[in-house]
Amino acid sequence: QVTLVESGGGLVQAGGSRRLSCVASGSITNITALTWYRHVRGKQTELVASIANDGRTYYGDSVKGRFIISRENAKNRVLLQMNNLKLEDTAAYFCNKDWRVGWGDRLLLPWGRGTQVTVSS
Repeated sequence: QVTLVESGGGLVQAGGSRRLSCVASGSITNITALTWYRHVRGKQTELVASIANDGRTYYGDSVKGRFIISRENAKNRVLLQMNNLKLEDTAAYFCNKDWRVGWGDRLLLPWGRGTQVTVSS
């Protein structure tokens, strides 16, 4: 089964940028949509951005206009370019399939360890 490894997190000042990477252990070609999620302890996991094989993208309202998702099937990875970071973007970021109806088979892969992004003022 495909496993996922996220990286790229760290400490960044508000207004700064960061690029996250999620590399899969196998081919992602047949995965309809790949998605970045984020989680803050004590809060619900939030779907941040998603990208489908046909080019469709989705962005949560809180990141629209600031984050850009992309996927490189040949490299088995999905990227998240985060710009103009805000304090409220602080979270652990994970990638996985899209869990929404119409964006794939909704059979999530095992969760990776995620990568922590901390935005400071």
